[in-house]
Amino acid sequence: MRKEILIIEDDETLLSMISYNIKNNNFNVREAKNGEDALLLLKEKTPDLVLIDWMIPAPSGIEICKSIRRNKNTKDLPIIILTARGEEEDKVKGLESGADDYIVKPFSPIELIARINALLRRYNKSFVESSLEYSDIVMDLRQQKVYRSKKKIHLGPTEFKLLKHFLENPQRVFQREQLLDNVWGHGIYVELRTVDTHIRRLRKAINIGKLPNIIRTVRSFGYSLDSNQ
Repeated sequence: MRKEILIIEDDETLLSMISYNIKNNNFNVREAKNGEDALLLLKEKTPDLVLIDWMIPAPSGIEICKSIRRNKNTKDLPIIILTARGEEEDKVKGLESGADDYIVKPFSPIELIARINALLRRYNKSFVESSLEYSDIVMDLRQQKVYRSKKKIHLGPTEFKLLKHFLENPQRVFQREQLLDNVWGHGIYVELRTVDTHIRRLRKAINIGKLPNIIRTVRSFGYSLDSNQ
């Protein structure tokens, strides 16, 4: 699966050059020419890496970095800042705003791609810790995405939390009351049959095609994520 990079750059010539070289290195690209458009694109879909020009129209690249780090859905997103500011003080400011790397203009496409790949490698090492897997199901916690047999699964927020709990405890049987406490939270009043409703929705979402039902009903007890049925 190709990784996607969001480029935030207001200089059309530079944007075109960067986009061309990134695409030629087997990445997908989305583009924004100002801070407002960038924030909208980030809300629509979280990329694998963001490339930001410091001097884009408001909000600035520094403010975009801070915004990304404040948002729980994007706080771990890899960020590279592009700028003509080469002073040490500026570099420190850029890194303190939340950027992972800092490239001073002018730069070569080779250097840019090398830095992108190096940063993604560092993040990929931590991917194991930010993902859950069981059988043919993979949950990307950083991107909040779920795949079964490499096909993307669309889940509602509650079904996502329910599946996450099962993935953290595969083959363990949970009573409905336990699921309510662990997924909905202690002290939250929800009827037991609500659990059954969300289990049905979760099954419908993940049992695509002819794939087997992986969520087992244990009669008179509860549910379990178990591929050995």
